[in-house]
Amino acid sequence: MHKTDIESPSFFENNNIKDLYKEVRNTYLYNEHPWVIGYSGGKDSTATTQVVWNALSELSSKDLSKPVYIISSDTFVEQPVVVKQMNKNLLEMAAAAKEQNLPFEVKLVYPEINDSFWVNLIGRGYPAPSQRFRWCTERLKIKPANRFIIEKAEEFGEVVMVLGARKSESMSRGQVMSKRDGLPGTDLYRHSSLTRAYVYTPIENFNVDDVWLYLDLYDSPWGGNNRDLAALYKRSSLDGECPLVIDTSTPSCGNSRFGCWTCTVVERDKSMEALINHGEEWMKPLFKYREKLVETQIPDNKLAFRRYKRRNGQVIVKEDGKFIPGPYKFEYRKLLLRELLETQMAIQKTGPDPELRLIQDEELHKIRRIWRIEESDWEDSVPIIFSNVTGTEMSWIADETGSFTSAEKEVIGRLCEEEDIPPQLVTRLIDMERRMLGMGRRSKIFSEIDRILSEEWRPKEEILNATKANIDQQKILGIK
Repeated sequence: MHKTDIESPSFFENNNIKDLYKEVRNTYLYNEHPWVIGYSGGKDSTATTQVVWNALSELSSKDLSKPVYIISSDTFVEQPVVVKQMNKNLLEMAAAAKEQNLPFEVKLVYPEINDSFWVNLIGRGYPAPSQRFRWCTERLKIKPANRFIIEKAEEFGEVVMVLGARKSESMSRGQVMSKRDGLPGTDLYRHSSLTRAYVYTPIENFNVDDVWLYLDLYDSPWGGNNRDLAALYKRSSLDGECPLVIDTSTPSCGNSRFGCWTCTVVERDKSMEALINHGEEWMKPLFKYREKLVETQIPDNKLAFRRYKRRNGQVIVKEDGKFIPGPYKFEYRKLLLRELLETQMAIQKTGPDPELRLIQDEELHKIRRIWRIEESDWEDSVPIIFSNVTGTEMSWIADETGSFTSAEKEVIGRLCEEEDIPPQLVTRLIDMERRMLGMGRRSKIFSEIDRILSEEWRPKEEILNATKANIDQQKILGIK
């Protein structure tokens, strides 16, 4: 038994594939709701898609009356070797569906640029994801998939999600799947949070050996090569795949699964290590960059990389005098962007795809805008960093309100030092005024001024001393 599965009997001990195909066809014909298959490119989603494809191909064109969408989620930070194979399969699926006159439609879903990994990590300073703060799953996976599902539910009334979940993947997964409320007389059950979506899991009773046996015995109906998939798993020593995530109950990636190359939810990315050891040496810069992010999660290192102020401008100090850290420091985020672009250039030079992008142009534009607004980045750092690293220029959007430069910022810095005022407080107020120039109504300007002034602007040492004095006072009064 494969080590990631709990002990489970083979589906094929008491069942045959023809019965499963019949179940799939009956479920498809049960109602008029379109199907949405979650395809991630891994073994379980490949087997699920293949089972559905083979089953429906036996129906007449008259019965194939509703669409079946095959959707994949590209987070922009997927492992490149997986993306390459997934995209190849998606192209083959689209061509084969048209040739075979089957109702499959291939769709790629993406996170909105404002939700992307780099916009949040480098742009806003969100710390690398961890078990306690896994901010990436909702933004990169759940929201893009759910947007598509909700769109189709609004168009057709309801939809059926077809997922490659299996009961034997884990004890907790098996318990959840066994307790769900099914639709009487069918193999469908209501989705836990999407009210107009049903869920169908055709290979739920497969164990991991059944999955590989099926993929070995039955060729890909769209012309893919299942042996290439098996070889990828073997090279990466993978124990699982990163499924299409549609809610928080779906297990996140990690534990050496196919998924994002930036994933820091686990301490070690064994899959990337294995790929490098099996010949994909061009991925070493990716591994090195990820390790850099992991270092920022070490408790004793956090305040070396992160601010003591939270993103809302407030400060939280624990009783032991330690700050609860906020976002990455601005200077460190500049370094992260520089090294990301250097990593991109390195893998373009040594990897199989000279056009491979680690960060999109739209993300760079968004990061630039965030830095200009939130960090008073009068130096306009993003274009400078991009030009210095790549030796090329991008077409940047001009600042319509006019812009200050590092020279003006230096003058403000000297004046603020003389008056003992935080320079960033003044630049933030100036930037806020600039953004409101030309607005017909400036009624919000006072609330914006109040919001900025209410942030914590005292030096770290002063905050610590005030906190200590407050705790000592409370102890004297018997409050603590």
